[in-house]
Amino acid sequence: MKKFLYVVVGIAILGMVFYTYMGGFATPEVKVTTSETKYIAGQPFSGSVKDEALGKAFQRAAEVVDKKELQGVLGSIYYNDPDKTSDSLKAFIGVIVPDKNVVLPAGFELRTIPGGKKVVHAEVEASIAMAPKRLYAAVFDYAKEEKLKLETFYVEWFPEEKRGVVEVPIKQ
Repeated sequence: MKKFLYVVVGIAILGMVFYTYMGGFATPEVKVTTSETKYIAGQPFSGSVKDEALGKAFQRAAEVVDKKELQGVLGSIYYNDPDKTSDSLKAFIGVIVPDKNVVLPAGFELRTIPGGKKVVHAEVEASIAMAPKRLYAAVFDYAKEEKLKLETFYVEWFPEEKRGVVEVPIKQ
């Protein structure tokens, strides 16, 4: 019985270490700022969050960056709340590129996100698997505390391997 208890405690400790390493306890930094213009090359997606095409869109974006077909970082636009548990998602999945003068890979299109808007900006040091959930919760909590109304337009990107960013425009 003692051995079993030691094994369980050991597994729990390893789990906590892994969760910490992935950024599970990281606290997002949240502030109101003015957005900058962004260009995102990618593919539109509309459908179920369980749709295989969604996963393929994320995989294709990662492949484009890995193969250096585009210079930039993984990024997405969501036109409905990606943190809600509903099954429907409207998004644009791709790569945030430095400017609009890029040669697009096959099947990609370019969208411009105009700058100059007041946004709630959140950043966290966490893996791409952990960051979105932590970021959206922080944005919504901040907006609620500050009594801000947010647009239903979310831009997220991952400028480093273990860093995630989300910006949500504030309704004027």
